[in-house]
Amino acid sequence: MSKRQREKSIRRKKAAKEALPHAELNLLRMPASKVRLVVDLVRGKPVEQALNIITFTPKYASLHLAKLLRSAVANADQKGGYDVDRLIVKDAQVGEAPQMKRFRPRAMGRAGKILKRSCHIRFELGLAEGK
Repeated sequence: MSKRQREKSIRRKKAAKEALPHAELNLLRMPASKVRLVVDLVRGKPVEQALNIITFTPKYASLHLAKLLRSAVANADQKGGYDVDRLIVKDAQVGEAPQMKRFRPRAMGRAGKILKRSCHIRFELGLAEGK
């Protein structure tokens, strides 16, 4: 292993230690715009309050977001040793993912394009600063 590779490996391990507890969900078969409607409600809120908001939001995305948030809390408890009662949703990102392209027959031999969209979601937790 060269010196540059060794230094890069050390930096990567150091960054992983300093990383906040998080959870990711990749390739959810749902448009990012629909998921963002629910994610925007919980960004910056305490975890318990965010989980209540997600649970009682009548959107299909809330099922997946609740499971993801519980996973992030479990990661914080297991790996980081954080106090679960003091955690907040520090950052929540929803990004576009690859689209499946389908075609639908239209009049006069044409074809209409259908984009079946998907998204990536990431919840990052942190400690509340005021307490």
